Amino acid sequence: MFELKPLSKEAIPAALEKATRYRLLNEPGEAESICHDVLAADPDNQAALVILLLAITDRFGKSYGVGTTPANEVLARIRDPYEKAYYTGIVNERRAKAQLQKGSPGSSHDAYAYLREAMSWFEKAEAIRPAGNDDPLLHWNVCARIIMRNHLTPRTEDSPALQLE
Repeated sequence: MFELKPLSKEAIPAALEKATRYRLLNEPGEAESICHDVLAADPDNQAALVILLLAITDRFGKSYGVGTTPANEVLARIRDPYEKAYYTGIVNERRAKAQLQKGSPGSSHDAYAYLREAMSWFEKAEAIRPAGNDDPLLHWNVCARIIMRNHLTPRTEDSPALQLE
């Protein structure tokens, strides 16, 4: 195995800029790696945690995707109540989009459930948001539009569910 090279604390701001840039270039793996280097140097760096969370969720629904456990582990480390509620909503919104993209039997009902969960978190974030920050409302509206545009409904007794033999 390799011993990873440590990042100096002075390099953290530039490293975070690079991680953001890699996310924008649709390279979430690189962004994630940089965030782990930042967190090794500064374990409580909240900006690195947010970028890491977004990089992880960028991979939902991709062939090289990840499960929700890493995202939930990062969410647990976010301290600010507003950011925790807002980003929990983001995680659920992205899970819903991944389910819609998947298109397997019952995935539309799962997407509906994730979108409703996201909307609930966005409402919590809305209640405690900083003045002038309407991001939770914008995302709540996105979720509502996805539900309406795709005619999503909750799972019922008659809804198809994936059956494993």
